[in-house]
Amino acid sequence: MRHRPRQGGGGGDHRDEGLFGLAMDFEVFLASRMREHHENTLDLRQAVVHGVTRRGRVVGAPALVIAAVFAGFIFNEDPVVKSIGLALAVGVLIDAFVVRVTPVPAATGRLGYRAWTLSRRRDRALPDVDIEGAYLPDHTEKKDSERSAVPEGETSAAGSRSRTV
Repeated sequence: MRHRPRQGGGGGDHRDEGLFGLAMDFEVFLASRMREHHENTLDLRQAVVHGVTRRGRVVGAPALVIAAVFAGFIFNEDPVVKSIGLALAVGVLIDAFVVRVTPVPAATGRLGYRAWTLSRRRDRALPDVDIEGAYLPDHTEKKDSERSAVPEGETSAAGSRSRTV
């Protein structure tokens, strides 16, 4: 059989790419909730339950909005646009309310502590990036007290004289 190019010059189909991007956003929201709770409590089961229960606002609301926008294309006259809108709306809803609620938390719970760790080899090869600041020392109280302590009569960083009330 001979390979025939797609109609329209053989360009790629970008519907699945948009849906994949949205799915990754939902995954990041869910996983970051679970990871944050796991860092604070070190209880994996509680972290998974917390991530799934708090997922409703973070994943559910945007999923409904995005699905409604995609469903709006159903009212277009072009049947191709209608089918794309319907497919994307259904895909977003299935991803947000079925895939992110069942297999992802189940896999995280099943993997246990390994869900949050790397192998020793990968851990040595990758840099230690602490996005959430979990490894930063807590010097905020000291810095705040140093900033607010301007002796009477001296000027602060803004150049105005400090007053006592």
